[in-house]
Amino acid sequence: MKTFNILLVASAALLAAGAQAATGEEIMTKSGCMACHKVDAKLVGPALKDIGKKYKGQDVVAKLMDKVRKGGSGVYGPIPMAPNPVEKISDADLKTAVQWVLSL
Repeated sequence: MKTFNILLVASAALLAAGAQAATGEEIMTKSGCMACHKVDAKLVGPALKDIGKKYKGQDVVAKLMDKVRKGGSGVYGPIPMAPNPVEKISDADLKTAVQWVLSL
């Protein structure tokens, strides 16, 4: 019985660790954002730190979420960003990712 209880506690701890929310960086990697963006340097799109710096201190989470959803070009150069539908990244994950970028 003691062995069973130890296994039960260990299993619960592993499940709790796996249930922790993903970080913004993990979400962006999983969603494919890091194929075009790097944290510290321009790749295809702007460096994420540059985006965070541009909007520092502004209440722009909803604005940037809309921009990511719709895609576009012209803010950081002529290369367009493709739209990112909810099938690719959920609203909750997108909000976490945008908040993370703004924290950089």
